[in-house]
Amino acid sequence: MKKYIYKALLFSVFTISVQAQNLVPITKTDVLAKVNENNTSIKISEEEFNQAKADYSQTNAVFLPNITASHTGIATTNPLMAFGSKLNQEILTQNDFSPALLNDPSQIENYATKFEFQQPLINLDGLYQRKAAKSKMEAMSLKTARTQDYLAFEVEKAYMQLQLAYKAVEVLEKALEAANANKKLADNSFKQGYLQRADVLNVEVRVTEVQNQLQAAKSNVQNASNYLSFLMNDDTYVIYTPTDALMVATLQIEDKEVSKNRSDIKAMQLASNAYEAMNKADKMAFLPRLNAFGSYELYDDQVFQGDANGYLFGAQLSWDIFQGSKRFGKAKKSKAAFEKSKLEYTQYVSQSNLELNKAKRAFLDAENKLKLTTLALEQSEESLRIRTNRFKEGLEKTSDLLMAETQYAQKELEYYQTIFEYNYAQAYLQFLTKE
Repeated sequence: MKKYIYKALLFSVFTISVQAQNLVPITKTDVLAKVNENNTSIKISEEEFNQAKADYSQTNAVFLPNITASHTGIATTNPLMAFGSKLNQEILTQNDFSPALLNDPSQIENYATKFEFQQPLINLDGLYQRKAAKSKMEAMSLKTARTQDYLAFEVEKAYMQLQLAYKAVEVLEKALEAANANKKLADNSFKQGYLQRADVLNVEVRVTEVQNQLQAAKSNVQNASNYLSFLMNDDTYVIYTPTDALMVATLQIEDKEVSKNRSDIKAMQLASNAYEAMNKADKMAFLPRLNAFGSYELYDDQVFQGDANGYLFGAQLSWDIFQGSKRFGKAKKSKAAFEKSKLEYTQYVSQSNLELNKAKRAFLDAENKLKLTTLALEQSEESLRIRTNRFKEGLEKTSDLLMAETQYAQKELEYYQTIFEYNYAQAYLQFLTKE
C-alpha cells in the first residue's frame, strides 16, 4: 500500500511542476514563420549559398583587369643600375658618358612609382570555370529552398506529435478518472462484503498503471514542445499547447509523382552541370591564352616625387605546352567526377521514386488502419459501457471491467496514433512530390 501512496505522491509532484511552467498556445503558422526566420539549419544553408556566390564573384577576374601600384626606393653604385636610374629620371648629361663615371659611378638614389595592369583577353578555361561556379551557386540556392521544404515538413510532423501528446494526456486523464471511480465502487463493494481484497488490489494496480502512463504522456508533451523550440531556435523551452486538435486530413494521391523540377533533384542536375563545365575547363587549359598588359611609371631622386615618367603596354600570347602530364591527369580526374555525378543523379531520382512508392503504400495502409481502428474504438466503447453498467449492478467481475476499461483506453490511444500516421503519410507524400 505504501508503494501506491509513494507513486501517487510522485505523480502529484510531477503534475504540479508541469502546471507551474509557462503554457504557451501556438499555431502551426506561427511555428513555420519562426522556423523560417530563426532556424539554424536554414541559416547554415544560406551561408553555404553565400560561399558559393562569393566563389562565383571571384570568377569576374576572367573579364576584369588586375591592377597593382608600388613605390620602390633604391640606392646603388652598380654601373648599370646607376646609369639606368639616371636615364629613367631623365637627368643624364654629357659628362655621364665619361668612361670613368660609367665604370665607377657615385651612389645614386632612385625612387619609382609604378602602376601596372593585366587584362585577360582570351581565357577559355576561365570562362568554363565561371560557368561551373555559377551552376554551383544555383545548386546551393536550390539546396536552401529544399532545406526550407524539409523543415516545413518537419514542423508539420512535430506539431502533430504535440497534438498527439495532448490527445494521449486527454485520454489517460479520462481513463484515470474512470479508474478512480471504479476504485471507489470497489471500495464500497468491499466494505459491503461483495468483493474480496484481491479485487480491490487489482483496481488499485489499474489506477497506478494509468497514473504512470499519464506521467509518460505529459513527458511526451514536454519532449514535443522542446523539439518545436529547437526547430524555432528558441532556448526558453516553454510548454506549448496547440490551438487546434488532431484531426483527419484529406489528400488525393492518385496522380502524385516525383518531379524532376523538385529543388533537390534540380540541385543535383546543376551540380552535374558544374562538373561537366570543370571538365571542359581542364580541356581548354591545353589552349593558349592571350592577355594584355601595361604600366605607367614615375621616377625621381626624391621619395614620393615623379619628375620623370614613362609608360609601356603590349599583349602576350602564352601557351603551356607540357606540364609533365599534370594537365592530362587533371582532365581525366574531372571527367571521372562528371561521370560519377551523372550516375549519382540517376540513382537519386530512382531512389526518390522508390521512396514515393513506399510512401503511397504507407498511406494506403494508414487509411485502411484508420477505418479498422475507428470501428474497434466504437466496439470497445460499447463494450465498456455495458460492462460498467453490469458492474454497478454487481453482475460483472472486476477483472472483466478492468480488461474492458484497459482495452478502451488502448483503442482510443491507437485511434489517435493512427490519425497521426495517416496525416504524416500525407505530409510525407506532399514533401516528396513538391516542385
